[in-house]
Amino acid sequence: MNDSNSTPAIACQNVWQVFGPDAQDASKALAEALSQNDGNADAAAASLREKGFIPAVQDANFEVAEGELFVIMGLSGSGKSTLVRCVSQLLPGTGGEILIEGENIIGASKKRLTELRRKTLGMVFQHFGLFPHMTVAENVAYPLKVQGVGRKERLERAQEVITLVGLEGREDSFPRQLSGGQRQRVGIARSLAVNPDIWFLDEPFSALDPLIRRQLQDEFLRIQATLKKSIVFITHDIAEALKLADRIAIMRDGKIVQIGTPTDIVLHPADDYVREFSKDVAKGQHAKVSSVLRDGEETSGSDDPGLTTAMTLDTALAHCMDLYDPVPVRDETGTVVGSVRPSDLAAALNRDDA
Repeated sequence: MNDSNSTPAIACQNVWQVFGPDAQDASKALAEALSQNDGNADAAAASLREKGFIPAVQDANFEVAEGELFVIMGLSGSGKSTLVRCVSQLLPGTGGEILIEGENIIGASKKRLTELRRKTLGMVFQHFGLFPHMTVAENVAYPLKVQGVGRKERLERAQEVITLVGLEGREDSFPRQLSGGQRQRVGIARSLAVNPDIWFLDEPFSALDPLIRRQLQDEFLRIQATLKKSIVFITHDIAEALKLADRIAIMRDGKIVQIGTPTDIVLHPADDYVREFSKDVAKGQHAKVSSVLRDGEETSGSDDPGLTTAMTLDTALAHCMDLYDPVPVRDETGTVVGSVRPSDLAAALNRDDA
């Protein structure tokens, strides 16, 4: 991520998405509800419901720094997908401000929004939406064709991103000839073809088998390490959120209830709802040494396991245990059958290393 003093890639301020029989009625009803309740969001939302409106997103406030991978998660119906569609203006926001690189796009013209989607914003959704009659290369190059880019140039760019997502050699294949994971890679490549500054991904891996999903998560992190995009990623899976995110926003009933780093979410949940998400998470895989650091306390002994503040607790424990000699292991008769290093026991507790 870039310096915190730079302009955020995305800044949402008091954003509402209210559904009703008419968009203008919803905007008017929201303004009246906020005025009548002195700006209290919860009271305003209750007032809107009494009038038959649905406040799907309530007073959302967050920023996404340039180059940050920001994950929004919550249960089904929590409002996460509605929020990302509102931020990208696939749904017109009912209230508040949505700034893309400093520009408020609520109320922007259709022409301006089209320009943003073609040049600045990239989108990937759960359903791939590939053209069945087009090859991989043609599908990936299609957004550039819409922009009027010449055939040679757009196919060269398509080849670049096809290679980036690991589909080299499948350029001439049709979607029906690909696995689900490969089709999702095509969707990712297509969204990257225009080289967007900001990338929206709405549960892109949720329809995939667990093994393929983990592989694509790893591939996604590799791509992000290379491109350093500003990303809003939607998921309902806490393990996926913790693996991918720089920061996580957790939603419930249209409201953001907590924003924090993976360590914050795991170690310092804001309420029982957040705590329920992380109750089965292995804390040592996500909490860092910095979270248990004691300032100024003197250490004794000459052995130094080489801990750093950025290490997870599991990794740090394995380093500390590496100072111990191997210990004997016996079978059920009491006979020594081998030995084990304490550091190996500690490392095996981490699922990724097991």
